[in-house]
Parts: sequence; C-alpha cells; structure tokens
Amino acid sequence: MKSIKTILFFALVCCTTLIVSAQNITVDDTKTAFDLVKTLTNNSSCVSVFNAATTGDTFTPGQNSYGSFNNAGSSFPFTDGVILNTWSINKAVGPFVAADNGGGSTSWIGDTDLNLALGISSINATSLEFDFTPLTNFISFNYIFASNEYQGVFPCRFSDGFAFLIKEVGTTTYQNLAVIPSTTTAVSSVNVRPTIPSNGIQTGCPAANENYFNGFNTSASPINYAGQTIIMNAQTNVIAGKTYHIKMVIADDQTRYFDSAVFIQAGSFSPKIDLGQDRTLAANNPVCFGALYTIDTKYTLAQGYSYQWFKNGSPTPIPGATNPTYEATSTGIYKVEVTLLPTTCVASGNIKLEYTPEIVLSNTTLAQCDDNGDGKTIYDLTRVDNIVKNNNSALSPVVYYETLLDAKANINPILNATNYTNKSTNQILFVRVTNSFGCANYAQVNLVIPNNSIASQSPVSTCDRDTNQDGLYQFDLNAQVTPQVLTGLPTGLIVEYYLNTTDAVAQKNALQNIFKNTIPNQQIIYARIVNGPDCFGIVPIILIVNTFDPPNFQDETAILCNGNKIDLSVASGFSGYLWNTGAISNTIEVKIPGSYSVKVTNSNGCEKTKKFTVTASGIATITGATVNDFAGNENSVLLEYTGVGNYEFSLNGSYYQDNPLFNGIAAGTYTAFARDKNGCGLSASFVVYVLDYPRFFTPNGDGYNDVWKINNLELFPKAVISIFDRYGKLLKQLNATSSGWNGTFNGYELLASDYWFSIDFGDGKLIKGHFSLKR
Repeated sequence: MKSIKTILFFALVCCTTLIVSAQNITVDDTKTAFDLVKTLTNNSSCVSVFNAATTGDTFTPGQNSYGSFNNAGSSFPFTDGVILNTWSINKAVGPFVAADNGGGSTSWIGDTDLNLALGISSINATSLEFDFTPLTNFISFNYIFASNEYQGVFPCRFSDGFAFLIKEVGTTTYQNLAVIPSTTTAVSSVNVRPTIPSNGIQTGCPAANENYFNGFNTSASPINYAGQTIIMNAQTNVIAGKTYHIKMVIADDQTRYFDSAVFIQAGSFSPKIDLGQDRTLAANNPVCFGALYTIDTKYTLAQGYSYQWFKNGSPTPIPGATNPTYEATSTGIYKVEVTLLPTTCVASGNIKLEYTPEIVLSNTTLAQCDDNGDGKTIYDLTRVDNIVKNNNSALSPVVYYETLLDAKANINPILNATNYTNKSTNQILFVRVTNSFGCANYAQVNLVIPNNSIASQSPVSTCDRDTNQDGLYQFDLNAQVTPQVLTGLPTGLIVEYYLNTTDAVAQKNALQNIFKNTIPNQQIIYARIVNGPDCFGIVPIILIVNTFDPPNFQDETAILCNGNKIDLSVASGFSGYLWNTGAISNTIEVKIPGSYSVKVTNSNGCEKTKKFTVTASGIATITGATVNDFAGNENSVLLEYTGVGNYEFSLNGSYYQDNPLFNGIAAGTYTAFARDKNGCGLSASFVVYVLDYPRFFTPNGDGYNDVWKINNLELFPKAVISIFDRYGKLLKQLNATSSGWNGTFNGYELLASDYWFSIDFGDGKLIKGHFSLKR
C-alpha cells in the first residue's frame, strides 16, 4: 500500500501548478495547551478546564504540529481558532501546492484511541486533551477537516481522519463526537468525498456523504490542502457538575505523506443550552399550524437560574417570558439566555421554528337517494373528498370516521368509504386530512336523503335503423331522454343512466351516452339526477325500439338505353313516399341515368330507403383499329371505339369476346362489330386490313406461289418495296400496285436463297424483313 501511494505521489508532482498570490491564513505554533483550550472556550465561566496537554511532532526542530490560526482576512470560514496537524502547522499556510507531499517522520507514532475510533493504522498523530466540568447539560464546537488525501484516488483507500473523543473521568470508554450528523460514521477523507474517477492506474469510487464535502482547493486557497469539508458541528449531552475528559486527535493513515488538519473555531467549545433540533419546512419537520410548541431548556426554576427569551434577533426580551420553557405559537428564531446563578455564567441556545400553512377544510353535505324508502342507503363518501379539501391536491386522502374523537385519535376509520350505509337519518360523519408534514385538520359531512318530486316519464321510442331489424338500436340518451327528465327541475342538474337501481344508487357502471338496448324492442333503464356530488332523484325510463323491414327493398340497378325511358317503383301501402327527385308517389319515370332513391315511412314514423342506380347504355361506334401486322403469328388488332355501354367485340360477326384486342390474327380483310351487352344494339361494321409478307415463294411455273407479293398493299399507294440479295445489292423495286417479283434479275433466274426487303410506306413507317426463294 505504501508503494502505491508513493507511485501516485510522483504522478502528481509531474504536474506543474501555477501558484498565484492570495491572502492566506497565519499560524502560531508557540501556544501552550492551556492557551489553546482558552481559545476554544473563550474563557467562558460556564466551564471549568484543567489538566490540558498536547502531543505532536517532536522530530522537527523549532516547529509544532499544533497551535492557533487566524484567517488574516482571507476566505477561510473561521476567523480564528485551533489547528491540529499531521505535519508542522507552518505547512498549513496557503496557497495549496499539489507537489508538496507532506512531512512528518516514520518515528512519529500514531494514536491508539484514534485507531480504535476510525479503524485505521495511524502515524504522525497530534492531540489536544483536557478535563472540564460544565455548568450546562450540552456542549458543542464547530470544525473543518482538511486533507491532502483529496487527490487522485487516495480518498478511495486512505482514511486520514480525526476524532473528538469524550468520556466521563473515571471511565474507560470514549465516545467520538466527530461523526456524520445522525450517524456514528467518523468524519474522514474516505467517509466524506465526492465521486472519484479512475486514473488509468487504479479504479475510482462513488461519492460518500458528498453533501458534507466543501470542494477541492486551488492555488488561490488560503490553506495548503487539496480539499476540505463544510463547517461541521460536534455535540453531545453532558451532566452539569460532572467532570469529563476531551481528547481531540488527528493522524495520517498508514504513511506520513499527504497530511491532514482539523481547524476548530475559537469560542465554539463552550457549554450551551440545547433547545432541540430546528423545526423547519426544509428539514421536513415543521410545527403544525395552530399548535403550541414548548421550547424547553430542560432546567427548572428550583435551581434558581434566571431566564430571558428573545425572538428573531431582537435585543429586547419577550415580555413575561422568564420561565425555563416557552410556549411558541408562530414562526420565528427563538433564543434563550440562562444565567446560571450564583455564577456569572450566561449560557444561550437557539432554535428555529417554522409553522405549516393552515389546512383549510370545508364542512359539506352529501345527499344520496333511497331506492326503497327505508331511510337507509349506500353513500360513496369519496364523492365529497375534493369539496372537503377545497380541491387541494397537496393534501392527503380524506379519511372518514363516525365520531370526532375517533378522527382526532386516528382510530376506527370507515374502511368502506365508497360503499357506506348510513346508521341513522341525517347522520354526521367526521373527516381527517393531513398535509405532507403529517399535520391534521378536521371537518364534518352531513349525510341526507333527498325528498324531491320527479314526474313520471313517458316512454322514449326510436326506430331500428340498421340492416338487422332485431329490435336493438342505439339511443343518444343526452339528446333523446335528458331534456324530458329535466323538464320542470332546477337548473344545473345533470343526468346519469344505469341498467338497474342498485347501480344507480351506488353510482357504479354508468351507461355510455350512446346506449344500445340489450333487451329487444323494450327495456327499462334508470336515470339518476345528480346535483354536484348529491343524488337529486332516481326515475325509471322505458326505451322502445320499433322495427321496420319491408320486403323487396334491396338496392337495384337498372339500364337505360340512350333515347329511351324506364319506370322505377316500390310497393304501395306505406304512410309516405319521398323520392330524391321530390316525387311522393310509389312510381317515377326516369329518362336520365343517375342515382335515385325513395324513402318510405310507416305508421310508427320509421323510415326505410331503397336506392336505384340507373346506368346509361347505347350502341357503340368503332372509330378505328390499331393493327400490329407484318409479325406473323404475333399479328394483332385492337379495336378503337366510343360509347357508354358494356360491349363485346367480333372480327367476323359470329364469335364475340369482351376484349377489343385480338391476337394471332392472320393476314387478311376483317369486318369488325361491337355489341352492347345490355341489349341496346349492334354497332355499324368496320373493315380492318391485316398485312403480312410471304415467308417464301416457289417460282417454278406451277401457277401456285410463283411470285412474292404482299396482299392488300394497294391500300397504301405511296408504298415502295425494295428487294436485296444477301450482299445488299438491289434486285427489284415494286410499287403498291405491282404484281409481285418472280425471282429474276435482268432476265435471269436467281438461285434459291434468302432475300431481304424493305417497305417504305411514305409516311415515315418502314418495315424490314427477309424471305426465302425455293426452287
């Protein structure tokens, strides 16, 4: 461990620290032990001090490791006081120098009592100890712990620290007062530290009691230490008149390097009056509004002491406040001064009291309907929770009690607050509400049963308007029922709906506003009339669903041929008819395609609508054809047409297909037709020519296939055919009316072979191909 700490030290000294000029503390190491004790007690007559002694560095000639200090106008928090150090106190003078690894001697031993208090192996110990006899029952002093262990990862491993040890003279067991508040954990560089990051050599560690760490020091620090705690307070109760022994001791942990010091504030060690801990909002322990808080010095008038009480720093005592206790009723900082007669000792104590804001509650009444008139009903008490609390969400949940005594004693609460049955007519309940600090206030809730007159309700009917005429349909309760229920009642009421009276009384399972009946044709539901949290009354409502499903009322589609007319009709015998054309008969004549509908009404006022879609149709006109020719088996014809009908098509007048595209068409002349599937008629004929060239010819004089010719080419009078041999030599040119090529060139028969051609139609269209001459 020592070698690791030495390695880390040399890593630190490699860093150059810029030292700037700043005011620093001053120290005096010539003080005697008794001088130091007088500094701590400020020569108070409230304590008798004797047997003062010091131990420390005896290995540094002319220098001590204990003495007094003064902040000399620097930023150090204490003006003056006592310093105990693990090196010469002259080394404690700022600024902080990171490269200074400390001092001391390996022959300068540690302290056994400190080792026991902190669980360390100490070296270079300095102590101040003395006996004292207090005149009060409480002592305390303020201190700051500073250490050069607050460098690198040292706070994770090295517990430089100190102890303020006290014991009654004649006993052997010490108590350490230098601890983390409300714990028994000793203050040290390990127990008070921020988060320590890893340094690449060793692993860091998490923060410990970081709120007590004041921070790291810089080259502007008035003391020569890497870091320090905030101002800490050590305190304990004592027995007036008894003699105690105090030992203040500090030491290095394990090695003499990286020293530490404790600075004790001058005058802070003196007997005081303990008035208890402050009661503040920030500490979460304020005094409840309206409470009397007894501030107690824990002395009695029989001792003959003199008491004066002060408030909020006033130099004038509170009139009439001369007792050992004071009854506070409001927020303030209270101080007591006790003259411990017959001595001249004047001890004082302070306490800060803060009162919580008042918990403002409201008494209220909760009215609930009685479904059977027996004077008993079920209340949901929580309905008035927010009324009682004045909508203050920061307060606790409301707790209900049957008596005020139970509420104040916080016993026998009503456990079923959402389902409470009253014990008597006009019963009064009590509520208890607390704030976040546990302070309570009380209010009362009066339980009443209303006696309001509500008229009998007429049935509310509707028609079954969906496709399934099963007697089930939805009601808009707010629109169809509520206006009738509220007729003649006071304004401001609202209505809720339930399936049965049990739910209506308990105000549970309320129906949605858009309600679909669950019993076909007729069903009773219950309207609960609500006035804020109160039930005004409950009344039954009959809901009726009328069905209407006339036969042959399916939607229809009709065809209207161009220039014709048709009749649209529905059955007679209904109470009313209304077409979307405005007609009111059961039949209308239609001459124009479009959407038509008729709404019929029966004797219950239920309606049913039938729709007619009238579609226009007519004879098609073939306007042209897109021909893909000269492609052999891939020749095709796409007929082009106009018309509003649904058509089928033919190229020969006998076979019809739905698609106007014909594939695999041989060369030839075709007569095309378009026929309306709705029966409106047949189009005029349209002639289509499909051209193609022979793939071979046989000029052998047998009268069959003796010339190579493209049939129907005369339809394209500008067309010119050029024929070439395989070498690109022009052999023959033919026009659209030529009789064809016989396979000769300049009167000579050409050999059987493949020949090439191109057709220039004169309109930008060009066809190329080849064919075979066979002999």
